[in-house]
Amino acid sequence: MVKSPRKLSSNEVAALVGGLMDMDGAGDENGVSYRSYQFGSDDLSLLGEFHALRMINDRFCRIARSVFMPMLRFQPRISSFPPEIRNFDDYRDSQDPFLSLTNSRIEELRGNQLIVIPPQFISLLTDAYYGGSITALRPTRSEFTATEHRVIEIVTDNLNQALRLAWRDLMPLNFSLVSREENLQFAAFVDGDEMVVNCSFMVQLPDLEPASFDILYPLQTLKPISSQLRSRMQSDYVADDKSWRERLTRAILSIPLNVTAELVEPTISLGKLKTLNNGDIVPANLSDSVTMRVEGMPLFEAHAGEISGKSALNLSKRLDPTKLKKGRTYD
Repeated sequence: MVKSPRKLSSNEVAALVGGLMDMDGAGDENGVSYRSYQFGSDDLSLLGEFHALRMINDRFCRIARSVFMPMLRFQPRISSFPPEIRNFDDYRDSQDPFLSLTNSRIEELRGNQLIVIPPQFISLLTDAYYGGSITALRPTRSEFTATEHRVIEIVTDNLNQALRLAWRDLMPLNFSLVSREENLQFAAFVDGDEMVVNCSFMVQLPDLEPASFDILYPLQTLKPISSQLRSRMQSDYVADDKSWRERLTRAILSIPLNVTAELVEPTISLGKLKTLNNGDIVPANLSDSVTMRVEGMPLFEAHAGEISGKSALNLSKRLDPTKLKKGRTYD
């Protein structure tokens, strides 16, 4: 992770001096000041805050905890810093020459993404993965071993998978490996004068200084979706979780319902009702069909009968509760 003091590159210093010189005495005969503008230049003030990218990074931190669990034997706490827009030359100058660099292609955005992991963190993960203790290591070599290359492959592939899950609520992205390098000078990522979005992450370790790694996106790659990244709202895209749908379907279909059959509905006056006693008979005309109700709602017409010595209903017509109020049914 890079949190070193911000230094201006030689190109930035030259541009700053040139801009100040152009502003000196700039104006017309009416005293109105002006300055020149170069079309196609990056006006970072128009980009604003990438609120959605912060949310993606926070979600990525939660998912990526399981990536380091097999190596560290516990799920570390991972936190993210606000995305920082900076010149790639400036970023490269602030880094050590020996790094783990994984360049991946984002086909949906027609650009690339770079995962930068310092060698100390790789050595720590490798040592812990093969039974060693979690201790700070200071490698002095300039290349990774075959074992460390395998750990880099496992970690970066799983980090890209975690990124895919973190991005899917905003838009579906897929990360395919392009190359792995060990020196930023040879990384075919972007030109030195181009701007990149630097997302830094910190991994908490027991009794040690936190480890860190960076994920870089070219600014031009994220510009087509900059309005979505500035938004505080997420997209309406929701992944179809089939297992959740199946569990929900089973839960709904297993709900018990009370079924009743209405055999007859006699009519009697209030005066006669007051004189009824035990043993009195109320006349009723039984129809050929009865109404079957589910939770009190009439749904079927049926014929009463008997099967194997038990009363049964033979369904003959399905009723529409909405039309039943108007005295209409349908077959």
